[in-house]
Amino acid sequence: MKSLSVLIKKGAKYTLLGVIGGALVVLLANLFILSSVSSKVYSDIENVDYSDVALVLGTSSSVNGRTENPFFTHRISAAAELFFQGKVKHILVSGDNSSMHYNEPRDMRHALIKLGVPDSCITMDFAGLRTLDSVVRSHKIFQQKRITIVSQGFHNYRALFIAQYYGIDAVAYNAAYPTEATMKTVLREYLARPKALLDLYLFDTQPKFLGDKITIRV
Repeated sequence: MKSLSVLIKKGAKYTLLGVIGGALVVLLANLFILSSVSSKVYSDIENVDYSDVALVLGTSSSVNGRTENPFFTHRISAAAELFFQGKVKHILVSGDNSSMHYNEPRDMRHALIKLGVPDSCITMDFAGLRTLDSVVRSHKIFQQKRITIVSQGFHNYRALFIAQYYGIDAVAYNAAYPTEATMKTVLREYLARPKALLDLYLFDTQPKFLGDKITIRV
């Protein structure tokens, strides 16, 4: 019984050390990404330098297919604001197109047109299945060397870090953060950042789909 008790104590000790170690790795990964790109993330549109193209990162237009998704609405508003303020000439909307009834780029395009952005100034990327895919494809497929990334602030840091890794001259403009958003969204991003480091530096993860180059005319 005594040996069993010792084993349980050792197991608890190693488990605790593992949890602490994992938390430290996550913290350091977040600090590394934030410190690397924070100078290029803007909330004030007056500070955003000109780019030919804005890359809007996709998200669902609705919650549970019924309620409007404020993350989506604010990203679209921010992209339209950049366009009408002359900060960009063209908008690349990139997201998931996993089924006939779920099409993020199409929904983003429709929303931008409703706000007055000309259809001719919008290009859809249907293979932006994840943030890495959207950013890398903007460079490798849509041939952009400089972009302005549009998403909420917590998301922009990771996207901008990926762009920086691939040698893309990029800045990010923060869409408004919904007041009704849950802490779960932010916590998910804290875990996504160390995963991004693994994708870039260890696994050399590439977009699921590449293909022929596409020219965006601005």
